[in-house]
Amino acid sequence: MPLKRRVPKRGFHNPFREAPTIVNVGQLEIFDPGSEVTPELLKQRGVVRKGAVPIKILGDGSLTKTLTVKAHGFSAKAKEKIEASGGKAELITPHA
Repeated sequence: MPLKRRVPKRGFHNPFREAPTIVNVGQLEIFDPGSEVTPELLKQRGVVRKGAVPIKILGDGSLTKTLTVKAHGFSAKAKEKIEASGGKAELITPHA
């Protein structure tokens, strides 16, 4: 039997944890300038999968358009890049 199966497992692993769906700032370039980007719009445009919630925006890539982005979480770099391009980063409450 492999060693990995023989060694006891430690710690708590939450089976109900919802890992956030990651969207990079560079992926938001497909939207029109001045538009409001919501999780529903991200699903419609095919950026995230159908049942992907919560959504977190990370700072990889560059953004040249002014967008209002609504998501469940933002990294500090992503928020900085969105606001530097003249847009807004708005937190929405977790789904119920």
